[in-house]
Amino acid sequence: MRVLSSIADLTRLPGPLFLAIGVFDGVHLGHQAVLHRALDDAREIGGTAVAVTFDPHPVRVLRPEQAPRLLTSTPHKLQLIRDLGVAHILLIPFDHAFAATDPADFIRALVAAARPLREICVGFEWSFGKDRAGNLALLERLGADLGFAEVGVPAIEADGQIVSSTLVRRAVETGDLDRAARLLGREFTILGTVVEGDHIGKTLGFPTANLSAHNEQFPPNGVYAVEARRGSQMLRGVVNIGVRPTIRSASGERVFEVHLFDFDETIYGEDLEITFRKFLRPEQKFPSLDALRAQIAQDAAQARAILGTHR
Repeated sequence: MRVLSSIADLTRLPGPLFLAIGVFDGVHLGHQAVLHRALDDAREIGGTAVAVTFDPHPVRVLRPEQAPRLLTSTPHKLQLIRDLGVAHILLIPFDHAFAATDPADFIRALVAAARPLREICVGFEWSFGKDRAGNLALLERLGADLGFAEVGVPAIEADGQIVSSTLVRRAVETGDLDRAARLLGREFTILGTVVEGDHIGKTLGFPTANLSAHNEQFPPNGVYAVEARRGSQMLRGVVNIGVRPTIRSASGERVFEVHLFDFDETIYGEDLEITFRKFLRPEQKFPSLDALRAQIAQDAAQARAILGTHR
């Protein structure tokens, strides 16, 4: 995957270019429809598809007090877009100066850099530029003048509702991971970096990898059967999310830790992508460490049974 950091970098790609533009938080079914349209149209004539997205989330800059909890950090989002088959991503730094750009000027800059620009694909309600004055009607007018096609990809529905990041967020927050998976077109995942922990799990006989999660929207506290992707390697295990009421962390903050089955390697600093397969139980306080150890053993056995039959 090739990540470009400025609009001018588009000149380095072989044209014609087909751009899929959006924030793409979560890379849900609606986002995938936009990305796949650009990919399919580019393949048809031997062009190059490019995903165009922004970092940070625009609301974080414009209305930080209203900023949503992210479903995917920027590295996670780029990974998911790459997994769809998009080989080129233009990641535009979003700040107040960029937010003040006239929408027509933004599109003209894309046209000037592309060699040439053949198509812009966006979601059916996408708006952009200063005061969100850019929309599909403006793209259509500019496309007629500047020689590119505008594609407004229709809404995608699931469970009788239009798929949106807000709906996915709500499903994850309430623990309805089956619904989240239907909206995402894949099971919900969290990307995190393994960090040094307090080694409590190891003393209990169940060493854990403590994750500094890139996502901000977590499912409810509790224990889950999971799979963990480490590069091309798939591992299985059990995750605990919560405050560990039996043995509280020094900070008292929510922790995210995974016990990986049949695994004994040092992986500090590495990223794991955690796929939630099954909720096992809520987090609870135990009367003793022995009781906690016995419950963890039961959790691990249940997770092994679930994951052993999962396809």
